[in-house]
Amino acid sequence: MEEMNVFLTMIYRELKRFIRSPSRIIGSILNPLLWLIFFGKGWSGVFNFPMATRIFGGVDYMTYLVPGVVVMTVFDMSFLQGLTIIWDKQFGFMKEILVAPASRVESILGRITGGAIVAMIQGFIMVALSFIVANLKVSGVIPTLILAFFVGVAIAGLGVAVALKMSSMEGFQIIVMMLMLPMMFLSGAFYPVRTMPNWMQWLAKINPLTYAVDGARYYLAGVTPTFGIMQDWIVLILLALVFAGFAGLEFRKAYLS
Repeated sequence: MEEMNVFLTMIYRELKRFIRSPSRIIGSILNPLLWLIFFGKGWSGVFNFPMATRIFGGVDYMTYLVPGVVVMTVFDMSFLQGLTIIWDKQFGFMKEILVAPASRVESILGRITGGAIVAMIQGFIMVALSFIVANLKVSGVIPTLILAFFVGVAIAGLGVAVALKMSSMEGFQIIVMMLMLPMMFLSGAFYPVRTMPNWMQWLAKINPLTYAVDGARYYLAGVTPTFGIMQDWIVLILLALVFAGFAGLEFRKAYLS
């Protein structure tokens, strides 16, 4: 019961931090909106011919792009969960966790889960706004958000594991930028995986975001999945378990007294 209390408390803390930071909410929404408006609208004009819909699975480019931007939003916010770990190490909150009579693994899993829930909320906001500019399926919102939660847990776990080995916020942000752009462009968010060169397709297959985009695009836009929807679910659930477990073990190892 005590372990469950610390798990829920850490989730509550992440949600409270999110609600109390209007600038974070606005910033997290503004960036993907800029992608939709300037990138999506710009390229929609380029692909405004009948044959283009065949390239993008039978939908217009804006509808094709939206699921990728939603996943990109979840990825961005989830990975930055690691930044809060560095922040807490510098300002003393981490020490309070370490001296508390509670499971360290449960506390870090609560933070990862809370971060994934926050990222999922931001993904939901993006989906809701995207109905204005794209032809999306309302029935696909809930399964897309569940997919977003699993990819959020996986990426937040990865971000936390990386942050535990670092002490500099600047260094962590550099790593985020180094990983973010390749993972985004290899995910199929902006163009189909099957049109990539062979070596890029192999990299796409080991990219967690690829399966999240593939599943989200199936549910929101009705595009036939590249890998199969069951494979998308299995990969994301397994990655969520693996990365969350890895982060928990790394946290325990890093602060083992």
